[in-house]
Amino acid sequence: MPRILSALVAGLIFGAGIAVSGMINPAKVLNFFDIAETWDPSLAFVMGGALAVTALGYFLVLKRPTPAFEKRFHLPTKKRLDLPLIGGSALFGIGWGIAGFCPGGSIPALGLGQSSAFVFVAAMIAGMFAVKLVRSAMLVRAVRGRA
Repeated sequence: MPRILSALVAGLIFGAGIAVSGMINPAKVLNFFDIAETWDPSLAFVMGGALAVTALGYFLVLKRPTPAFEKRFHLPTKKRLDLPLIGGSALFGIGWGIAGFCPGGSIPALGLGQSSAFVFVAAMIAGMFAVKLVRSAMLVRAVRGRA
């Protein structure tokens, strides 16, 4: 229960930060990407602030021997750039540039009843299922190739 409660509180703080920063407004996000005409640099400060808070959080939390509600830390171990990482990053950026939503901004936007947020989240969920299907098919193909 403490784990779920801490996740809920963290999610609420994140959502509030996203809402206060304006990242649930697709027009504000798209203006950040429109350097040639209506450029709004304020999101660069949001990203810089998020980076500073995250760096400080990692610095403080990783001094502990274990997390507060887990037996061990679950940190990424993969160090190399590969096609799935680069392709996924490219799709993330393209989707953000087209829709004006990132996954973190789309969920709080659902609470405002924005129809575009519902379309984005539905497309994001469909994309997640599509990736799982492709990975499963690739795994089956690899296993059959070994047999």
